[in-house]
Amino acid sequence: MSTDTDTDTDTDTGTGSGTGTATDDTGTRTRTGAPRRRRRGAERRPRFAIAVTAVFFALLYLPVGVVVLFSFNSQKSLTVLDGVSLRWYEALLHDEVLLDSLGMSLRVSLVAMAGSLVLGVALALGLVRSRSRLGSFAGLIMLVPLITPEIVTGVAAMLLFKGLGITLSTTTVMLAEITFSISYVTVILRSRIAALNPEVEEAAMDLGATRGQALRLVTLPALLPSILASAVLIFALVFDDFVLAYFTTGVDPQPLSVRIYSAIRFGVQPTINAVGTLMLVGSIGLIVLALAIPRLFGRKGGLDLLSGK
Repeated sequence: MSTDTDTDTDTDTGTGSGTGTATDDTGTRTRTGAPRRRRRGAERRPRFAIAVTAVFFALLYLPVGVVVLFSFNSQKSLTVLDGVSLRWYEALLHDEVLLDSLGMSLRVSLVAMAGSLVLGVALALGLVRSRSRLGSFAGLIMLVPLITPEIVTGVAAMLLFKGLGITLSTTTVMLAEITFSISYVTVILRSRIAALNPEVEEAAMDLGATRGQALRLVTLPALLPSILASAVLIFALVFDDFVLAYFTTGVDPQPLSVRIYSAIRFGVQPTINAVGTLMLVGSIGLIVLALAIPRLFGRKGGLDLLSGK
């Protein structure tokens, strides 16, 4: 007696397109091409998004690149590049008006940095340590300067000084910049202070330190990376600021940004390209330094100064 057993095994394998079916041990057909196509689709680069990003950065940085390029032009031309020279940088060194404005911008930036750090650290400590509803309300008010258009802040500061009978001068620019920069310092330090362990400060007071000594010897050293990063960032922001300085400055001397605006109203001189290039290089250097400071103190991530972590 013989028994015939017929076993049908159908195996379709697609070549080239990666599609087809396969039969497993239970006789169930499974499709192998669809998941492969989905994987290929997921790995495909978003070409449209890349193109939009490239256009965005081109429109953003090409004008800046043109300014840098023509600052090395050997001829007094803003359209034709004829040779490479440091002529306009040498002319800048002999321009007393621009040098006076540069010195004023440096003084304003240093004073605004120091003043906003002192007030910002105190405000951040008060907002974090406060347990009342007034502290929460003050925290919301502190964010208003960050979302208010700067031109509104500039006009308000100018009207305030004129209403009080204060003549616009270097002092008014410093006061306005300090007031505007306090919010940035507070935002950077507030979350960092909240992340500190309060038991460390309490332990210092248990060992005989006063509250002021615990703040000076324990809390402030722990905040030092964020404080230094805030200082560098504020210096860069104030040095490049135009709107607030324009509404609160006097006749002479003027901050460098305002002086450049006054100069280009009568035509752009090649010296302005040299000034703009130096300001760009200085600002980039300060921002890079601000991002690198947390790493110098063993922090992870160069953007910790924005979150205060």
